[in-house]
Amino acid sequence: MKREHWKSRFGFIWAAVGSAVGLGSIWRFPYVVGNNGGAAFILVYLVCLILVGFPVLLSELLIGRTTQKSPAGAFSAIGKTKTWKVFGVITICTGFLVSSFYGVIAGTTFGYLIEGLLGKLTHFSTANETLAFYDKSSASPLWMMLSYTGFVLISMWILITGVRKGIEAGNKVMMPLLFFVLLFLVFFGISFPGSGKGLKFLFNPNFRDLTPAAIIIALGQAFFATSLGQGTMVTYGSYLKKSESLPSTCVPISVFSTIVSLLAGMAIFSIVFSVGVNPGSGASLMFQTLPLIFSKMTGGYMMAFLFFLLLFLAGITSQISALEPVIAFLMDEWKWKRHHAVVLAASLSYLLGIPCALSFGLLKNFTIFHMTVFEFMEFMCVNILIPLGGFVAVILVGWRLGINKAFDKIKEGTSNAFSRYPFIGWYIKVSIKYIAPILILFILLDLFGVFK
Repeated sequence: MKREHWKSRFGFIWAAVGSAVGLGSIWRFPYVVGNNGGAAFILVYLVCLILVGFPVLLSELLIGRTTQKSPAGAFSAIGKTKTWKVFGVITICTGFLVSSFYGVIAGTTFGYLIEGLLGKLTHFSTANETLAFYDKSSASPLWMMLSYTGFVLISMWILITGVRKGIEAGNKVMMPLLFFVLLFLVFFGISFPGSGKGLKFLFNPNFRDLTPAAIIIALGQAFFATSLGQGTMVTYGSYLKKSESLPSTCVPISVFSTIVSLLAGMAIFSIVFSVGVNPGSGASLMFQTLPLIFSKMTGGYMMAFLFFLLLFLAGITSQISALEPVIAFLMDEWKWKRHHAVVLAASLSYLLGIPCALSFGLLKNFTIFHMTVFEFMEFMCVNILIPLGGFVAVILVGWRLGINKAFDKIKEGTSNAFSRYPFIGWYIKVSIKYIAPILILFILLDLFGVFK
């Protein structure tokens, strides 16, 4: 079966950005920042992104581009043992698990899109009203299941259309539009009285608010913000032509996802501190604040519709990226046709996500280790499985393939940047072989209480 390729590097970059920028940057980033001390957490996050996130991103794309296979086949081809293939399968399963809880939040954005169309997101006067609306909607099994089901069906249709027509073409339009809408919300948000407190919370670090647990969360967010450790970038890399430059594609992915995360934080926290919302409100933070902005601005109806439309579409790109490794595996290993692979992967993910969708209402009292099903799935994936997948990727590239051989492959398709700036090559080599795996391993061991 002939493998699809991205039509252009530009299209690939937007697809990779779309994989994380939607809910990873706009939904999750602000609420984990709010829960973990603000600016100090952001600095730790940026360090994790530079020392760990970027090297893992480069490694995963290299694995995919070199082998032109899904993660299972790619890990096996480079590792040359069945054990490495198992690790590849584990990363695919991680993406599959991510799709189950991720689809629930993306489904919520779809529900808010419909509510926006009906004019129900522009009549709020206080933050308590927006919170009550969110609580009522998310606690309703019917509302959650209809929203979740609608989202899954639409994302399934886009997945069936393939890499170029579905994933690449959509992101070229959606991501720039989402960026400009978000920029507008930032300018509107900072016009609110008291918004300066929100900006201070974001950009004036107080390291007394930082906890050891926040470092683990920052690493998980650095991975989540660039769709690492779940087979996505290995799969997307396998659709790259071998002549494409990896460093010049990795940099804009990392930079753009960071910029959008910070813009989302500025838009949300300027309102949070202006109207007295608790910055540690958790997963509902975005849904509490943005409808309040739309209720107070001129043209709020159209802006609410446009924002949740674009966020919903961006959520689809994130869901696509989580399911694409499973689909590629079924096509590569089992020789299935794409539409059959999509239907199976999306259906199983949908079934697994049902308990997550109901954990906000019907199953809210059912807990695993004192967490709801949704919280447990998010914790396991973001804090354990995703960093583990990244660890395996850098070990495969830096040690199994060999860092010198890997670096020769990284240089393919690049200009003379490494000759002019030798420190870049040193940073890549040392980060992939030593810094990234050591930091990931240290943080994972600390998570399991080894150092306590």
